[in-house]
Amino acid sequence: MQFDYESLPWYRKIHWVNALFLIGTPLGAAIFTPLYIHHHGFGWQAAVLFLGYCSFSSMSITAGYHRYFAHRSYDCHPAVKFLYLMFGAAAFQGSALQWCTDHRRHHSFVDTDKDPHNIREGFIYAHVGWLFFKEHPRYHNRYVPDLAKDPMVQWQHKYFVPIAIVMGFGFPTFVGFLMGNAGAGLVFGGLLRVVATNHSTFLINSLAHTLGTRPYNESQTARDSVVMAVLAYGEGYHNFHHQFASDYRNGIRWYHWDPTKWLIRLMSLFGFTYGLKSAAPSEILKAKMRADQLRLEKQGVPSERLTAMKTRVEEAQQRWRELKEDYRRLRRNVQIQSQEKLLHLKADIRVAKLEFKMAWRQWCAYRRILRGLPAIA
Repeated sequence: MQFDYESLPWYRKIHWVNALFLIGTPLGAAIFTPLYIHHHGFGWQAAVLFLGYCSFSSMSITAGYHRYFAHRSYDCHPAVKFLYLMFGAAAFQGSALQWCTDHRRHHSFVDTDKDPHNIREGFIYAHVGWLFFKEHPRYHNRYVPDLAKDPMVQWQHKYFVPIAIVMGFGFPTFVGFLMGNAGAGLVFGGLLRVVATNHSTFLINSLAHTLGTRPYNESQTARDSVVMAVLAYGEGYHNFHHQFASDYRNGIRWYHWDPTKWLIRLMSLFGFTYGLKSAAPSEILKAKMRADQLRLEKQGVPSERLTAMKTRVEEAQQRWRELKEDYRRLRRNVQIQSQEKLLHLKADIRVAKLEFKMAWRQWCAYRRILRGLPAIA
């Protein structure tokens, strides 16, 4: 007989282990943190253990579980992969196999009933409420055939609970002991850090679908937010991420706060990460302009005018890119290299770059002016 999940009574749908953990850890942190500070004070060991282990476990989720395992936005050395699995388990967000199952389903069905943490069900539900319920059996490991074949991922999945306990509480306690304060390791590196790590990640499912802008795609709720980028180690540029999920970056500008991107790039300098994937600038520009055009068309702006301007920007960018490629090819080919040709190409590149910038500024100015006008009746 086929198992009917929908017919189960409510109390059998609740994931009691998750519920007790998600209620118990904040309560424990609220009780034991002030008690510890009252009796022992708040020393440098506590600060280092909390901030340091927050970074280790959180970026094992952002760089490991998320950008590596879930989206395969780059490749990495087996040692890095092992560390992701070990320190990722310390975050107590489930095994990489389970985490990626949920996350890939979220991307496949964002903002629909099949989205595991659908923001349309409410902020609290998207933030943490969905974790209080068992996953429907039809979704078990359905979206992770590549990870299901990975022996290291399967090992972590099989022994997740003991690994999580050892890495989540045992390891920071041991480090605290080596620093002369095992209690600080348990309370600040373990208990309080677990709560902070969990909820900074959960905010991506809730606040990053509520607060911020949608410069690349207005058809879904994912948003870009500097606040979320700071709180979640660079994961806050969420509208960009949903549009270009396989990009190893979330913040694409040099000034965007994205420590996860910086970590991945730093490791690439030493050969620990490689094959970093990033969206083509032309595709990013097209997505941004497409979103702008849809916004302006809703205000009644004629689509013909917008399409003509958009085409001009895209053609100028394409010419600039092609000239740069021609210049690189000419420099590599020493046999036919000509100083005069290179100088001409340099001049053409400068002109093409200027034409692109002028076209883009015209588009931006037009967008800014029309955004402040009322819609045409």
